[in-house]
Amino acid sequence: MSPDFESSGLTLVGVGPGDPSLLTLGAVSAIQSATVVAYPVSKAGEAGMAATIAKKWISSEKRRLPLLFPMLTDGLVLKNAWINAADQLAKAVYEGEKVVFLSQGDVSLYATSSYVLFEMKDRHPDCPVRLLPGVNSISAAAAVGQWPLALQHGQLLVLPTPNDPLELETILLEESRQNRMIALVKLGNRWSWVKQLLRKHGFLDKSLFAQRVGLLDQKVQLASEISDSDKPYFSLLLIPKIYKNTFT
Repeated sequence: MSPDFESSGLTLVGVGPGDPSLLTLGAVSAIQSATVVAYPVSKAGEAGMAATIAKKWISSEKRRLPLLFPMLTDGLVLKNAWINAADQLAKAVYEGEKVVFLSQGDVSLYATSSYVLFEMKDRHPDCPVRLLPGVNSISAAAAVGQWPLALQHGQLLVLPTPNDPLELETILLEESRQNRMIALVKLGNRWSWVKQLLRKHGFLDKSLFAQRVGLLDQKVQLASEISDSDKPYFSLLLIPKIYKNTFT
């Protein structure tokens, strides 16, 4: 039989990009009512960024369950990490625990929790799972920069930064014919050549760069003011066709 979700179950919780005040009331309630708080770490012994964001609401009597998700590109290693996480979470649920899995940002947008969800559905389909959305870094960056992401007939294109400069250049050329905002995430070590392309096609002075939004060391500035050096994994760009201080 499936466990009763009111007494046990798994909730995937988005905790936002960094600022604890951006947790939703639903997220706080789920964390406070949980008996087990699980969260991703990239190395054994780490505090985990998602857990750090939510630490105010993780009381000492709750069991902490750090789950290892190494920052690697090896598909087999990653798959095994997702399987292991799903199995540990399901085991806790079937032991009668109320479990939350904390995920930075939103649970459905470039989220570790999405891979956990796939494995739960595949390996433990009778385990109750629910998702609580959170504020994503794109929306948080737009709020800090006071830039609307999309107006009445506008489009929003969200994509990870391509590895191939030619691919991004094609997207930028298409941008000149579209009324849309591009949100370019996972910028990192691609920034130096991305900056050159933005300058070449006239987007540099009107694009917004955001780094570690919601954290104490956040940086949100015009892209033209940012140095050419590599940037952290948690950095993104907002690239508009036209930026006007109007909502018409």
